[in-house]
Amino acid sequence: MKLITLGAAILLPIAAVRAEPPADPSAIVTLQEENASITASPNLTDRFYTNGLRLGWTSPTGQVPDFLASFGHALWGDGLQRISIDLSQQIYTPANTAANPAKPGDRPYAGYLSANFSLLSDTDSRRSVLMLSLGIIGPGSGGEAVQNGFHDVIGQGHDNGWGSQIGNVPAIELLAERTWRLPIGSLGALDTDALPAVTVGVGDVRDYLQVGGSLRIGQGLDSDFGVPRIRPGLSGGDAYTPTRPFAWYLFAGVDGQAVGYDLLLESSPFRSGPHVSALWDVAEFQAGAAVMAFGMRFTMAYLVQTQEFQGQKGGLHQLGSASLSLRF
Repeated sequence: MKLITLGAAILLPIAAVRAEPPADPSAIVTLQEENASITASPNLTDRFYTNGLRLGWTSPTGQVPDFLASFGHALWGDGLQRISIDLSQQIYTPANTAANPAKPGDRPYAGYLSANFSLLSDTDSRRSVLMLSLGIIGPGSGGEAVQNGFHDVIGQGHDNGWGSQIGNVPAIELLAERTWRLPIGSLGALDTDALPAVTVGVGDVRDYLQVGGSLRIGQGLDSDFGVPRIRPGLSGGDAYTPTRPFAWYLFAGVDGQAVGYDLLLESSPFRSGPHVSALWDVAEFQAGAAVMAFGMRFTMAYLVQTQEFQGQKGGLHQLGSASLSLRF
């Protein structure tokens, strides 16, 4: 009995130490682009979720204001904490971008600009995220200027119906997320794991519950919790800590969303405007790769999404996502 007690006294501190990853003194900057033209099909035109652009900064571990750190520990218990701040813009268009105004029954034009503030907490086996987004949906987001300005650069015609876009609405969203990292086993020199995740978002932008996960195979899987995405995509986040000089993996994932409300489809409940009837069940499949070397991480993903609103035509929506992160 004394031997068992002594063994427990020795092993428990080791287990407690192993429950948290090593501290990370590096900050991380991430640039991400999502676009319907980054796909295998060259014939796709602007439609639905057309473009997303995001620039983010993530702090080193431990550099969190005291009141936030205390809140995070009270909420999640132990874990290394970071804060993350990013600015994102998303652009949505109907399938028929030649019509002016947009035809009834097609997705409304909408631009969404937001500043996102996140508190992250990591252990060896899970990542917890609490995010507050503040922004604007409507002409003030700059969606029309960015899309048609880029079309001018590449010699492509303007999308004609931006005059009928959803009007200016303040955008507020609160998101909570938990991702688990579950090792599965090894295949020779390669490791495999699963990343189940649950996300809840509430606010005047989108009310939804998302459940999903990814399977990965590669080396250095404990370096991150999956590739980043612009919400509401299934995201592993910007924070990563390479555990070997060269880490990489291939992945495939799927998620399902139960959507209660989507302002980007239904407009504001407090005013009239362009709208369609949102579907409550939306699914998304993603597959791709990530590479980490020389303090950088590069990720690419191919995405397929089911219909988001009643009467949506054109089959599954396809887009691509790419990100580049730098540690300093």
